[in-house]
Amino acid sequence: MKVINIVTLLVYFLVSSPVYSKAENTHEKIFDNGMKVIVKEDHRAPVVISQIWYRVGSAQEHSGITGVSHVLEHMMFKGTEKYPSGTFSSTVADIGARDNAFTGHDYTAYYQLMGNSALEVSFDLESDRMLNLILSPDDFISELEVVKEERRLRTDDNPNALVYEQLYATAYINSPYHHPIIGWMNDLDNLKVEDLSDWYARWYIPNNATLVVVGDVYPSAVFNMAEKYFAGLQGRPVKTSKPRIEHPQTGARRVTVKAVAKLPYLMLGYKVPSLATAEQVWEPYALSVLAGVLDGGSSARFSKHLVREKELVASAGSGYNIYARYPTLFLFDATPAEAHSVSEVEQALYAEIKKLQETLADEKELARVKAQVIASEVYQQDSVQRQATVIGSLETVGLGWQVMSEYSAQIKAVTAEQVQQVARKYLVDAGLTVAILEPLAAESSSEVSTEQEIKN
Repeated sequence: MKVINIVTLLVYFLVSSPVYSKAENTHEKIFDNGMKVIVKEDHRAPVVISQIWYRVGSAQEHSGITGVSHVLEHMMFKGTEKYPSGTFSSTVADIGARDNAFTGHDYTAYYQLMGNSALEVSFDLESDRMLNLILSPDDFISELEVVKEERRLRTDDNPNALVYEQLYATAYINSPYHHPIIGWMNDLDNLKVEDLSDWYARWYIPNNATLVVVGDVYPSAVFNMAEKYFAGLQGRPVKTSKPRIEHPQTGARRVTVKAVAKLPYLMLGYKVPSLATAEQVWEPYALSVLAGVLDGGSSARFSKHLVREKELVASAGSGYNIYARYPTLFLFDATPAEAHSVSEVEQALYAEIKKLQETLADEKELARVKAQVIASEVYQQDSVQRQATVIGSLETVGLGWQVMSEYSAQIKAVTAEQVQQVARKYLVDAGLTVAILEPLAAESSSEVSTEQEIKN
């Protein structure tokens, strides 16, 4: 099915004349109904990607309807009066295109990757299902079972995914990131087609959407075509979500997941700001460099010290989503090597963090990490899909696509002192959650459970 679990809310309801701006081969226009269109030229190959981003994801959901954004994403392929059930994907296939969709915490997005001559078909399909989706009760029942089976396969039967899910559920009490994107199984069991109808009516409107087109196209032609299919769609005010400010954490939290598995697994999550929420703009970029110092390839500290020198872990990593809509988690994960315990690995991770807090990173090391971080980002820009996804995510979380042009310069400007500062400020017990997988033998599967010890 059309799903990628990757991996917000910003209202654009404008009734004035269209707004137009451009920079670095990227152009934008806002129609009178509030819908924004962004076009980036890339003439290296005769292909184009068209993406529709809706500013709604699991972060807008509440208890009782978790997973509704993702289930609606599935239903968006079930048809309209113009394109009945089964004809959407066949129409996409007829033009030689590839289509898919993904739901995240902060957005739901749909795309078609195709030859540049087929763009108008994409616009016709997306504009039609933006407002004219038919939510058949029979299709809903069938697709809901598909989603529930997806949850079983990807989460319930995946021990590491269970640890990730429980980490977030334990770290956050009131944050929009508390619950999983796919939803809790009990909520899926009790979801109704009327829940999807209400969700669709509330969020799937032009002034809550951004159209992103990247590839071998010319902006004026794309704007004219988009105006034909989208500018006439009626916008309306978006009922915004109430703020959910996370309850202050005053001490480390721990959760143990017992599940059938071959190896133990460890995750650490520290509460950190995203670029959209940081008081100091440089801090998220310093956190990105910090992640590279620890987990930036074979020369990084985790690989060098924990994998090769100490042979303590089979693998270890760190990660951080700089473009989240709300405050997020700086993540560490590790799988112990044979004959070593989770406790040993946990203490080793703390030791590596402490080194960063007490000693400045070497300038040579920092230069290497910066070069790798920037090179990775630049390399990904070779893909029109990656370019469109960065633009769409930046727009949807409220940062604006212009931020992408600042990335390299901001990374280059990060100092060793700044890396040390964010390590000291954010990688502390007051914002820490620890999640541990305790393996069970297959015959003990009936004992699968989750235990929590929250110390605050």
